[in-house]
Amino acid sequence: MKPFDIPSEPRVTEMSWPTRIVFGAGALQRLPAHASRLNMKRPLLVTDAGVVKAGLATRVTDVLKAAGMDCAVFDRVEPNPTEKDVFAGLEAYRAHKADGIVALGGGSALDAGKLVQLLTTHEPPLSRYDDAKGGDQYVRDDLPPLIAIPTTAGTGSEVGRSGVVTLADTGRKTVIFSPHLLPRAAVIDPELTLGLPPSVTAATGMDALTHCIEAYVANGFHPLADAVAIDGVMRVGRSLVTAVKEGKDLAARTDMMVAAMEGAMAFQKGLGASHALAHALTPISNVPHGLANAIVLPAVMEFNRASCTARLARISTALGDTSNAREEVLAANAIDRVRKLAAAVGIPTRLREAGVQEKDLEHIAQKAFQDASHQGNPRTVTQADLLAMAREAF
Repeated sequence: MKPFDIPSEPRVTEMSWPTRIVFGAGALQRLPAHASRLNMKRPLLVTDAGVVKAGLATRVTDVLKAAGMDCAVFDRVEPNPTEKDVFAGLEAYRAHKADGIVALGGGSALDAGKLVQLLTTHEPPLSRYDDAKGGDQYVRDDLPPLIAIPTTAGTGSEVGRSGVVTLADTGRKTVIFSPHLLPRAAVIDPELTLGLPPSVTAATGMDALTHCIEAYVANGFHPLADAVAIDGVMRVGRSLVTAVKEGKDLAARTDMMVAAMEGAMAFQKGLGASHALAHALTPISNVPHGLANAIVLPAVMEFNRASCTARLARISTALGDTSNAREEVLAANAIDRVRKLAAAVGIPTRLREAGVQEKDLEHIAQKAFQDASHQGNPRTVTQADLLAMAREAF
């Protein structure tokens, strides 16, 4: 096998890490068995209007109803979920007298589903559970079951232990984190991504890459996270362009679903300055999360280069670099390869091309510094550093 050939994956397989994962083309058909295992009879499907329009929600409800389950649909999750979305979902959960949640969609719907799940048994406000303020200590394990079904290959929220939401009282995109938020099962079916538009495929794929890269270079010790992160980098490098340009290519779509899953598994180790900036860019400048990460990632990698040269060199190799150059050269090559990959899938090269206003950069840096993500960065970050990176990306 050539180093970057795509091996055949088993059609459907099950594994645990620690979420029970049902993976492969056709995995959706196993959803009722896992809903029954979790004693769901009246699940609430949490999703968004785009997923409904694409016909994916109907595919899920049909499978559940065929198994005799009474499934209601809540489809009012916005692309960047807010507290309002979560409380509306909570009302729908109570109105249906639901006994569990099936979250279907990209990261926004999956995160919203987790936070609806949280509020079914926990008192508001959501700011009480802000991870940056130690809010995880208030998250208990008395939550209804949740099954996550991703329709994009990006956030990996289906195997992650956090939900991200913009809070009304701070206007800040906030991470709520606890092992108790891990879905009880993740049904990951690459066939659900075959109709994903190229632009969404590109942005979400670069989000998965950012998760893998930031986790791999993050400070701290977690060899298991490192291993899955570098495998995720390799998969994105070999399959993202194909997934964008040949959207019906099931092998490439499968590779990207694995990479997204691995990114979320890996970032339990930590993230970095890219995510701190992205978490600020979304509420302030309305830049989608994956796109924000993709644009700022090269500037952040450049900032970090001297602090993690060997790891950036390994990233370059995972992205297909077969040269025998010195580590310093390979580290620089890694940044160049990320830039070229983003360009190859149509990602804008500058924040200004994504609608960011220069006058907002200082506010973005301020909000980014309040975000806990930068604490995992391999090089210590100040607010001035974040502003400098934002300006470089602008």
